[in-house]
Amino acid sequence: MQKYLDRFLSYLRVERGLAENTIKAYRIDLAKYLKFLKKREIISLGNSRRPEITNYLLGLKKPRRPEERALSSASIARNLVAIKMFHRFLVAEGDVGEDPTANMQSGMASAWAWTRVPDVLTISEVNKLLNSPEESPTGIRDRAILELLYATGMRVSELIFLKLPDLNLKFGYVRCFGKGSKERIVPLGREAKLCLKKYLEKVRPELTKGREAPQIFLTRLARGFTRQGLWKLVKRYARRARLEKKITPHTLRHTFATHLLQGGADLRSVQEMLGHSDISTTQIYTHVDRERLKSIHAKYHPRG
Repeated sequence: MQKYLDRFLSYLRVERGLAENTIKAYRIDLAKYLKFLKKREIISLGNSRRPEITNYLLGLKKPRRPEERALSSASIARNLVAIKMFHRFLVAEGDVGEDPTANMQSGMASAWAWTRVPDVLTISEVNKLLNSPEESPTGIRDRAILELLYATGMRVSELIFLKLPDLNLKFGYVRCFGKGSKERIVPLGREAKLCLKKYLEKVRPELTKGREAPQIFLTRLARGFTRQGLWKLVKRYARRARLEKKITPHTLRHTFATHLLQGGADLRSVQEMLGHSDISTTQIYTHVDRERLKSIHAKYHPRG
């Protein structure tokens, strides 16, 4: 079965153009799935059936052994997507005759994926976070990073690889390259433009000291940020702002989308700015907004 997995991953890389991180996640997910089938003495993927796949996914949600860790709803949904894509590929290649996941899509994936609504910040919390960096070279850079994350909803991986030609302050937009190297244009707000301009003019030249550096945002050693480095940066300012919620860079992405919808933006526009290929992924944010409306109703309605 390993040879089929290797061919599938090669297909994702070469023909679908998926990012290496996505391919790595699929490799890990599918290796566990194949191990599960082997334990069930299913030695041919053509013999895998819907009950086995359902049992596998339920085992991810409620592990049968104490040492095994339960996966989040989003991780389980990702596992289902990986398994579906794998079986669909095998049918298309003529390796198996039937796809056991053909009728498993909407119900199971959506039920598991959106059980947990992502945390978002209030406008007051956003202001505290964005105002937490001090007025120093490092603080000016970090304020620009935080403003850009909130202004555009871009992913961490997109921000750390941003290059100077991707930014157009004159016309107020940034060019992002998302999953599968898909390009999209996202507008910049007034505050983000001002903070970026200040960083680019006053701080970045001091960091580069005349040397070439492709990334926009640089560390003190004139190197680009890592994902982990940016994660630590956001956590540090969340603590400084005394925010009690669990804050990650992705929290600002969730907050960006939620605040747009609360302000009246349509779902398709938010989908485009987030770079979601499927609008069903963006619909989680309507769920977030429904939760807000429910809390307002409960607070203000006479019989709430």
